[in-house]
Amino acid sequence: MFEKLKQKLKRLVERVGQKVPPEVPPEAPLEAPLEAPPTVPPPEKPRRALRRVVKRITRRELSPDDVDDIIWDLQVSLLESDVAVPVADKIIEHAKEQLSGRKLGLREDPKKLADEVLRQAIRDVLVTDKRVDLLKLIDAKRSKGEPAVFVFVGINGHGKTTTVAKLAKWLMDRGYKPVLAAADTFRAAGIEQLEIHAQRLGLGVIKQRRGADAAAVAYDAVAHAKARGLDVVLVDTAGRMQTDVDLMDEMRKIVRVVKPDLTIFVGDALTGNDAIEQASTFDKAVGIGGSILCKMDADARGGAALSITHVTGKPILFLGTGQTYDDLVEFNPDMILNALFAD
Repeated sequence: MFEKLKQKLKRLVERVGQKVPPEVPPEAPLEAPLEAPPTVPPPEKPRRALRRVVKRITRRELSPDDVDDIIWDLQVSLLESDVAVPVADKIIEHAKEQLSGRKLGLREDPKKLADEVLRQAIRDVLVTDKRVDLLKLIDAKRSKGEPAVFVFVGINGHGKTTTVAKLAKWLMDRGYKPVLAAADTFRAAGIEQLEIHAQRLGLGVIKQRRGADAAAVAYDAVAHAKARGLDVVLVDTAGRMQTDVDLMDEMRKIVRVVKPDLTIFVGDALTGNDAIEQASTFDKAVGIGGSILCKMDADARGGAALSITHVTGKPILFLGTGQTYDDLVEFNPDMILNALFAD
């Protein structure tokens, strides 16, 4: 995961180590001739000498030219990895602020410093003040005798329907009872695809014919869940380009009718900056509460994962890491950081 960006950051850390002047140990005093009696120098002279050595070592620092050189390489690496420009600017600003004129102590390792600075800069763009706990949302609705409703939106062909099935399995493993709503009435075989997933998982599907009102399907699913005492409704919607006015209006109608507890954007990590633009557009249209990124196991660049939280202000909820139903992992910033900075 993120192999290309990982290698670029590793080379950058190496360069920081090369830019910082090495420690200059104090010269060992010459041994006095054996025949000469030992002399005790005035204490002030060796103190001044040691002070000069310590000052020289502790003032190892990166010059402004060094920092500009490193920052340029960092900027190129981030943009080549499809990191969104405002996100790259934030990472660069943090790194420049921490590296410029930074004085290293006697035992400080410049490579370790660079690693820590970059790690913190990237962590800052991976986290947001907004927190989403799906299980708490479900429990809160269950305490009122109602099902939680999650609507999934995104571009066609980016793994949305499979992600719905994966999340259903994740919830089942934790003792919750979901039902699937086949509100993708636009795409050929969209309903059938969700039915296959439901059969494999032993779940029910609420559906109508192809071309039916998608909002009506979602509404029926919520009513069914209430009647059967089910915990959560997972609404699969038709994939749509963010520029498709009619389908975007349909999505707004679904959200208006069922009033979901959470609208989740599902994006393809391999599309890089396109995923960021898509998430932003869907957020403006219906107000997404979080994102799930698919195909993370094949993403060598990492731009979407590094950018989507900062650009939308909404957290990443899960990462899709494979083809099986169990290949859905809860997002944790350390997953990304460890992948990028592992040896």
